[in-house]
Amino acid sequence: MNKPYVYITRKLPEDQIKPFTNEWDIGMWESETEPVDEETLRKEAQRADGLLTMLTERIDEDLLSDAPHLKVVANMAVGYDNVNVEAAKQKGITVTNTPDVLTDTTADLAFGLLMAATRRIVEAADYIKENKWNNWSPLLLAGSDIHHKKLGIVGMGRIGEAVARRARGFDMEVSYHNRSRKPAIEEEGLAAYESFEDLISSSDFVMSLVPLTEETEHLFNEEVFRKMKEEAIFVNASRGKTTDEKALYKAVKSGEIKGAGLDVFEEEPIASDHPLLTLKEIVCVPHIGSASRETREKMMNLSLENIEKVLKGDEPVTPVTQP
Repeated sequence: MNKPYVYITRKLPEDQIKPFTNEWDIGMWESETEPVDEETLRKEAQRADGLLTMLTERIDEDLLSDAPHLKVVANMAVGYDNVNVEAAKQKGITVTNTPDVLTDTTADLAFGLLMAATRRIVEAADYIKENKWNNWSPLLLAGSDIHHKKLGIVGMGRIGEAVARRARGFDMEVSYHNRSRKPAIEEEGLAAYESFEDLISSSDFVMSLVPLTEETEHLFNEEVFRKMKEEAIFVNASRGKTTDEKALYKAVKSGEIKGAGLDVFEEEPIASDHPLLTLKEIVCVPHIGSASRETREKMMNLSLENIEKVLKGDEPVTPVTQP
């Protein structure tokens, strides 16, 4: 009997793959950094029983329709807006993701962006590298305090809760807005619920941690930035398309808000001449929210375990949707 064929769309470490080599025939894209091209992906999907994919891969209805043996798509991310989940469900294909294992790591990065933008850390590091540090002065590279300020979190899922716990250590006031209220965190005193309008207008820091949906695309737009405090710092560690980047650029450049910290962008990767990179008030990093070695290995393991369970006829560990 032939082994199931599993195709992996980015080169993973051999020690991650080795435990499964006796069970599966495995194909793997040869690059760790460059995404698989569309032609190769579609060709491999035609023969695959399982796909392990990254956010860079577009798993659309056409690809799924031309994959007669496919039983599972394991997306190595919490988000799965790159996969047509409804089409997969209709075709009897399980889709899985990797929640939980990256919660704390992503929360670390999100809060780090808040700190970096507020205290001008990247700008200050560049200041030394550019040999500009000649004297000390009272307001040299003075940023703003973080402690005892108000953080507004939009999207109170696992990562939002983890960020709120970090904010507690800074004696911050935390409010949140979410599609549904979370009585448990309110009772715990972790965060208070506010309407979206009240949150954006009263917070010193506004953080986007929402999934990308039709409702959240460009949720943060020109009108929203206009309603924020002039001293506000905006942080996006969710999905790039939740933010209108042109509106954000205009808001920071004009002084409507003070700055921003971004891990995600409308189109990725961004070029070195992207307008947002021209503003020293904005800290940009290349989608590294979950990028610790420990967490990325956990994400690989969970994706492979999900494929293994589906191919054996068992329930996956973290299904997004099942047939």
